[in-house]
Amino acid sequence: MTPPRTPWHDFPDVFIHAAEPVVKLHEHYAPAKSGNADAAAALVTATYSPSRTMALAQWMARQGGQHPTLVSAHAYENEGVNAIPEALADVLGRQLGWPVDGDILQVNVVAHTGADGWSRLARPAAFDGTVVHGASYVLVDDFVGMGGTLANLKGHLESHGGHVLAAVALTGKPHSAKLAVTSERLRELRAKHGHDLETWWQRKFGHAFDALTESEARYLARTADAHTIRDRIAAAEQTRDRSAGG
Repeated sequence: MTPPRTPWHDFPDVFIHAAEPVVKLHEHYAPAKSGNADAAAALVTATYSPSRTMALAQWMARQGGQHPTLVSAHAYENEGVNAIPEALADVLGRQLGWPVDGDILQVNVVAHTGADGWSRLARPAAFDGTVVHGASYVLVDDFVGMGGTLANLKGHLESHGGHVLAAVALTGKPHSAKLAVTSERLRELRAKHGHDLETWWQRKFGHAFDALTESEARYLARTADAHTIRDRIAAAEQTRDRSAGG
């Protein structure tokens, strides 16, 4: 199954709440990442930013005052189901008075935590669950790195008739806040690796380069050549298959 993706248009930068060390060095981080709901609630309460929550509310008001549904990325980790995104969605829902989705789930194990960029690209997260046609959504995750999980969650929602307005993460790398790939990055990527690689990418992953995140496109553009990209993707897939078989 190839997870769908949709164009970015004018998608806003991710609303990141806290610096990475603040979250990842917290005493509740490891158990929350492994599925402990109480630890996740304590972690989010200690590290989320009221000012970033207000910024999200103000941004949404400028879009017309919608009350979108918060939908979290229920990611499967090696140790269990990551409880942090759902805890963050619950806190934001209470603070903003927005509904929280409880039906949409990640349906595969990708083990992105600690993985390199090639593994993240080769193991895309896939989602399933009921999408309300015409409803507005805000994505919620614990961490934004290359942004592929959020891109695929957005693709699931929009390919089933939803409208994704924004995304929130408890933490992440500042440069990863920009999900929407820029026109400058697309020109750089296409000029360096050519049409053939984009055609191969679309056959393999189901989308063209314009559905990549900015971080994904930058990662590919900084790779020496198209042959290396294909080889690294294949190697990451083989590692995944060996792990699954073991």
